[in-house]
Amino acid sequence: MPVQNPVVIGVDSSTQSTKAAVVDSVTGALLAVGRAPHTVTGTDGARESDPEQWWSALREAVGRGLKESGVPAGDVVGIAVAGQQHGLVVLDAAGNPLRAALLWNDTRSAPQAAALTEALGGPGAWLERAGSVPVAAMTAAKWEWLRAREPATAAAAAGVRLPHDFLTERLAGVAATDPGDASGTCWYSTADHAYDPGLLDLLGLDPALLPAVAATGATRVGTLTPAAAHALGLPESVAVAAGTGDNMAAAVGLGLGEGGLLDHPVVSLGTSGTVFAATRTRPAAPSLAGFAAADGTYLPLGCTLNCTQAVDRFARLLGLDREDAVPGDGVVVLPYLDGERTPDLPHATGLLTGLRHTTAPGAILGAAYEGAAFTVLRALDELLTACGQDPADPAVADRPLRLVGGGARGRVWRDTVRRLSGRSLVVPAETELVALGAAALAAGAAGGGDPVALADAWGTGRGTVLPALPRDLGTWDRIAAVLDGAGPFMRPSAG
Repeated sequence: MPVQNPVVIGVDSSTQSTKAAVVDSVTGALLAVGRAPHTVTGTDGARESDPEQWWSALREAVGRGLKESGVPAGDVVGIAVAGQQHGLVVLDAAGNPLRAALLWNDTRSAPQAAALTEALGGPGAWLERAGSVPVAAMTAAKWEWLRAREPATAAAAAGVRLPHDFLTERLAGVAATDPGDASGTCWYSTADHAYDPGLLDLLGLDPALLPAVAATGATRVGTLTPAAAHALGLPESVAVAAGTGDNMAAAVGLGLGEGGLLDHPVVSLGTSGTVFAATRTRPAAPSLAGFAAADGTYLPLGCTLNCTQAVDRFARLLGLDREDAVPGDGVVVLPYLDGERTPDLPHATGLLTGLRHTTAPGAILGAAYEGAAFTVLRALDELLTACGQDPADPAVADRPLRLVGGGARGRVWRDTVRRLSGRSLVVPAETELVALGAAALAAGAAGGGDPVALADAWGTGRGTVLPALPRDLGTWDRIAAVLDGAGPFMRPSAG
């Protein structure tokens, strides 16, 4: 008998926490969000988490979301996971993790990334095949690090997964991924839409260890296993979608794919800063990740490691509230506290310059905002250029940016992005875009149609329009001059 009030669950398993959005699959109404935290460990470039913690957090978040929503378990028809990208999970034959997962922001694999780039013949060869050049964040570099540093663990691996793959397998009992998240490994070819045998050979990676790649993130890969159904308190009939990476899910939640690149550039301000846009062409540039999208198109993306978390660290060091910032007043901060991915400076440290006796603490904090925002916005310029657009062309520069992520809720972040970009902003009313995108994928797997069109109909990407501010080219040029001339200050020995 058909469910009268079909509901889907979209899971956002991020670096710091899991969120489970309970969503009306017809209207897109967000009925409740359950939450559970994660723990990240590591120092000196190491960033790791226990994958079992993600599974426990998923169960906890789903339970809390269902309880808060009051939705009967029998009304749930689909579930999908969107996970943090690039993390390396190695499993034994029983599907249990052999070690903690290496996360996207673990920079220890920078030497392996450089060696891989050289081994294939340089960045151009990687762009042609994988669509992206290896950097420390990419899964291929992490696998190489594991082979070099923990060869016994690599040799014992019976399965190699991304974070969202691991959780999807726990739900459905099948090893499955999607083109979007797979494209962040650097062993998947966005040109051929399949794992690249030559790259797998280069990595010494047996394709039998990898999950099958579904057609799209909304592909139904099965239903809940009896064990998963019992753990979640849901019927075994609940459809499980292939799911995707967090950035791809955010694009679905914004309804990207229905329009063109120029209409939908997105700036996301979270632990990392990202810029991305939907396109049906396959751009390739060394500074970008040439990802596939969850719907089978493309999602070129630029990513920075240091965004809201780095700026919050400056606020704590200065003893200020994050909203106490004022414009930098000649101070320049490059807040590269975790190294940096874009630009590719994995061993960088933070840099502060331009201090005077009259410099106020709020100006130092404001300069940290400016440095982080500049880095993200310059990555956006590189993305547009790679897609054949001139960032200086008024027809391009006057289009609004969609601002998402936790930083989009902060006044100083919004004002800094407007001031440095000279663009107006659209700030979506919905904050859980990754979870909502996953919910749309779940609805698609449950028979609800195209998830991008569905999210567009739900209206999850609509929001407040903030007018442009005059562009502060003085601050922009000052930061650019410091970054481009920083030399050894930004490239200390890796030790």
